[in-house]
Amino acid sequence: MLVTERTIEQVKEVRNALLQLHKILLEYQRHVWERTGGPIENSYQLLNLVLHDPYFAWLHQLSELVVQMDEWQDAEEATEDAAAALLEQARTLVAPAETGDEFHQKYFEAMQQSPDVVLAHSEVVKSVRTGER
Repeated sequence: MLVTERTIEQVKEVRNALLQLHKILLEYQRHVWERTGGPIENSYQLLNLVLHDPYFAWLHQLSELVVQMDEWQDAEEATEDAAAALLEQARTLVAPAETGDEFHQKYFEAMQQSPDVVLAHSEVVKSVRTGER
């Protein structure tokens, strides 16, 4: 099935909202880290922590979803079904929960402590709902 322009735009909108959420969560996690682990001196040190330190590992699910959306957009034969699966994955991922996997627990905690995370979360939820039928 051909992909509609509406679907392409929604995936782009959700991807951009997820990317903004990731940026805010990364900044939130950086502040949490610095309270206990000391200051992060530069962007190289932060990148190294994000890629290799278990403290930041929970954010990988979010960055991986953004990459999957990029790959979908670049695919020669992108489908509506694949887009629907990505959007459902986004809906599921941004459902914070006190119980559940590490991402959902940490996400819930971040939402309790950061108004910026709450605002970014609401943008993701709004963008995901835009295309609900």
